[in-house]
Amino acid sequence: MSRKVILDVDTGSDDAVAIMLAALHPEIDLVAVCSVKGNQPLANTTENTKRVLDLVKSDVPLYKGCKFPVVRDVCPWRIEFDNRATAVDENGKPFYIHQDFNSLPESTRKEEAKPASVFYAEYFAEPKDTTIVAVGPLTNLATAILINPDMVENVEELVIMGGGDIDANSSSCSEFNIFADPEAAQLVFQAGFKRIVLCPLDVTHKAMVTKDDCKRFVEIGTPAALFADKMCQTRIEVHTQCQPLTLPDACALHDPLCIAYLIDPSVITKMEYLHVDVSLSGMTDGATIVDHRYFQNNRNVHICYDGDRKKFVDIMCDAFKLSK
Repeated sequence: MSRKVILDVDTGSDDAVAIMLAALHPEIDLVAVCSVKGNQPLANTTENTKRVLDLVKSDVPLYKGCKFPVVRDVCPWRIEFDNRATAVDENGKPFYIHQDFNSLPESTRKEEAKPASVFYAEYFAEPKDTTIVAVGPLTNLATAILINPDMVENVEELVIMGGGDIDANSSSCSEFNIFADPEAAQLVFQAGFKRIVLCPLDVTHKAMVTKDDCKRFVEIGTPAALFADKMCQTRIEVHTQCQPLTLPDACALHDPLCIAYLIDPSVITKMEYLHVDVSLSGMTDGATIVDHRYFQNNRNVHICYDGDRKKFVDIMCDAFKLSK
């Protein structure tokens, strides 16, 4: 039986692959997609999401989400970091992991009139066998909880890409999705969801995609596979220049790992149930604070620490073969 999923994205290159995986894999029943400000401004992330949905010929509804973080943008004293790794091509021209707009054709698709947060609050007004997968800043979810606090009891599971126990990218101790809206993340982590699974950088930096894996995408040759190859090749080059991983010619493909976990939980090989808070000030702004003490009794998040990268790639290849 397929798993009902609502996907919350800030598309984004790895978000694009997550959308394709969720829309194509038979084990996932994609109910809706919500966009949020994150990797790019909201207008860009929404348009990029539309283009990817068009590519995989998905007609699921798209709900446009929050344009600003819950608090961060009204706090001029907040510390800002340059968190966009910049690589250069053979001509010395800079390029980034996330382009303003992806290279797919402009979409004519219309988003739903209802805002994403209102959609969440109303959809989960009663129990649903539906999982939320949030792979961008958690602004939409936090705002929905403010509208309907009881919704947390009606979500089957919440899977989040974000944070880092040891690894970081937006500062010395924070990951981008959490750093972009730390108040939203703290609100979500403490809201009382029945089950939260967090895929932080600690696991996504291990479940990597290599150039050899990209060759498999090219051999599959479908629109989704070729677009995934294009996204990954850019990410590999940026990682190689700015943030080398433990494997050469490899990139972290963060967001699709959350979908792969729902398809086959064994893709995550190490998970711990711990307490997580989010720092909201100073040099640790946006850091996920993980309590590893064995006697703590207020655990709230299942944190993934290791994964099977070969199984991860196999799952994506199975889905990409279904693209037309």
